[in-house]
Amino acid sequence: MVKINVISGFLGAGKTTLIKKLLTGKLREEKVILLENEYGEVGVDGSFMKDAGITVTELNSGCICCTLAGDFQKSIDELIDTYHPDRILVEPTGVGKLSEILAAINQAKDRHDDIEVGGSATVVDAGKCRMYMKNFGEFFLDQVKTASTIIFSRTQNLTPDRVEKSRVLIQEAHPDARIITTPWDDMDPDFMLEVIENGKPIEVHVHLHHHDHDDDDHDEHEHHHDHDHDEHDHDEHEHHHDHDHDEHDHDEHDHDEHEHHHDHDHHHHHHAPGEHDADEVFQNIGVETARRFEQDELRGMVDQLSDEEEYGRILRAKGILQNAAGEWFQFDYVPGELEIRPSSADYTGRLCVIGADINEKALRELFNV
Repeated sequence: MVKINVISGFLGAGKTTLIKKLLTGKLREEKVILLENEYGEVGVDGSFMKDAGITVTELNSGCICCTLAGDFQKSIDELIDTYHPDRILVEPTGVGKLSEILAAINQAKDRHDDIEVGGSATVVDAGKCRMYMKNFGEFFLDQVKTASTIIFSRTQNLTPDRVEKSRVLIQEAHPDARIITTPWDDMDPDFMLEVIENGKPIEVHVHLHHHDHDDDDHDEHEHHHDHDHDEHDHDEHEHHHDHDHDEHDHDEHDHDEHEHHHDHDHHHHHHAPGEHDADEVFQNIGVETARRFEQDELRGMVDQLSDEEEYGRILRAKGILQNAAGEWFQFDYVPGELEIRPSSADYTGRLCVIGADINEKALRELFNV
């Protein structure tokens, strides 16, 4: 029997950190495979996990939907046939829709008698959930509403009052979900896994269209949504909110002009009205570079990413780089937070920036890549 769990979460929520924690518990006694779907041309997170001795299979196809309909199904089959794992942990891209991921897993389950779909969890940054809900609700709310368990991250940095306000917001969106609010350092990894596993798995069956399919039955994409939160939230002007970076209008229909580094036009399949592919809303720059970066220099660069007029709304930046002394390090950035940690050597330096309305030219000049 192969158990499949999905650890979802919006950009920079802490999925990889959670998986690393879970793998320090009883999962060490199992044969575990991590299947990642990264949004971008350059896979970065796989390096982080390989440093922890975890077998990683990456899918870097960019468009989550076609990845799920094609590469994802093939990867599940190959992983089971090649490695015969006890468990597969699926870590989707932060801009993916969990409903489509679970639908693809249920399709795999239909072909494999020995697949068991376990609980799914969505990691939510407790300090950013209102902003993501308002600006990127179509993606964020899908991840929240489709998970059996919600795991708040970074609650240790917030007041109990703020954590409770965020908990109420998430509970209103998904009344049946288990919501973990306790700081991760205070919890045993096996206890966290138990909470995830005891959450009732949500059966989602969505017809995943290939680009050459007829466009009938598209409403099936929507049956998992509760429409009390309109997925068009993220189109609206947010200037009335208390977040400085909420005040920009994000019209998804203008984003194509930023996407010349992608070749994903053929990936866009048909949607019900109001639904979007990740490629229509988000853009990314993924580059490989042999350039050396000092950590203080990188901090100065990352500090500038909050300038939305210059660079667009940057939601995530990450990479593995080398300094002048030849030492390797990894970095993770979400708005307001940068983490840098030592790393083993990679074949070359890599970095990835993800956001909305991003200015690729300005970002390349900033990082000199």
